[in-house]
Amino acid sequence: MGEQPIYTTRAHVFQIDPSTKKNWVPASRQSVTVSYFYDSSRNSYRIISVDGTKVIINSTITPNMTFTKTSQKFGQWADSRANTVFGLGFASEQLLSKFAEKFQEVKDAAKLARDKSQEKGETLSNHSQESGRETPSNNQASSINGTDDEKISIVTPEAAVLKSENERLKTAVEQSNTNAKKWETELQTLRENNARLVDALQESSANVESWKKQLSVCKEESDTLRQKIADLEAQCNEANQEKQKNAQLSVRVQELEAELQDKEQELENLRKQAEIIPQLMAECESIGTKLQVWFSSISFIYLFIYWLARHNTVSQLQEFLRLCNNKQNSFLWDFQRCQFGGKREKKTSSVGQLLHCFSMEAVFRLEIRGPYVHETIFHGVELTGQVFQRNKKFSDEFALEGGLKKNVLMCGIRQDIVQPA
Repeated sequence: MGEQPIYTTRAHVFQIDPSTKKNWVPASRQSVTVSYFYDSSRNSYRIISVDGTKVIINSTITPNMTFTKTSQKFGQWADSRANTVFGLGFASEQLLSKFAEKFQEVKDAAKLARDKSQEKGETLSNHSQESGRETPSNNQASSINGTDDEKISIVTPEAAVLKSENERLKTAVEQSNTNAKKWETELQTLRENNARLVDALQESSANVESWKKQLSVCKEESDTLRQKIADLEAQCNEANQEKQKNAQLSVRVQELEAELQDKEQELENLRKQAEIIPQLMAECESIGTKLQVWFSSISFIYLFIYWLARHNTVSQLQEFLRLCNNKQNSFLWDFQRCQFGGKREKKTSSVGQLLHCFSMEAVFRLEIRGPYVHETIFHGVELTGQVFQRNKKFSDEFALEGGLKKNVLMCGIRQDIVQPA
């Protein structure tokens, strides 16, 4: 079945300086693989390590060997067959302890294998002695005085062991060479990968610089955007406030529009009323004119009644009132209703009642102008003229004592009435 690895680790390999026997000489430039191998055909154990194509450790473990820890990460053992001392430097104390434990296990196993081989050798020696007794005496002489070939034949078992070991070593070396080629290929691949990784690292470093610049730019943009967002939020708040103000203003505008509609309605009503104003003015002017006529007639009648009262002409006063009733004149009727109690059948009255109705101590002054002057004066004179025609003496007396002239009354330009003496 050949040799098989039972334990593998990595360590830096050293050998003792053969000249000084004191200094350590590194056997490898870097940490290499160190393995325990078991040969089932020979029932032996070896420690083998290969650096590239060079075998730096090929030590068969014997029961007499001892592995010594000289420090926390360094251990050594002596190989009498190779006439040297090997040293191993490990990366950690745990790896050193594990290697030492495995060394002790392999050492014990080698001791057991040696004991078994000794027992087998004793059996073979006894068998050879018995067979040697049966050989002729000349063979004994030849063995004693034999040639070198005979001597080699005597040590044949040991030579066979060495030969098998050499074959195994050759096989191990060939396998190590094959593995070394593989490792060289892997190493070259690793170097190429390392170069690629270095290039990628450099590129990444350059990219990191550019990314740092981009990151700073992005941070500046982010700060700018945050500021813009804050400004927009402030503007939104202002816009919301403006919306609220606009809503309030809209409500106020609606209220003002409603008030404006009310005012327009009032204005329309005022316009409609203003359209009536000219008509009312005309009516007022007409009423004023009628009042002027009425006051003119009333003034004249007052004077006439006053004169009748002064002269105790009750019959003439009754005649005058009868004429007023016959004329059915509205303002004369109003005058009669106001001054004589509003009863038409009460046509007689005493002079005292008439004096009570009028203040005879007043001085009347009447100025009559306008288109109705002639009609008014003529109407009053017509009423009084009928009385004058009934009693010519009375009319002459009225004209003389009152200082009135018929021609002045008829023309209607101006009338001055003075209180009689």
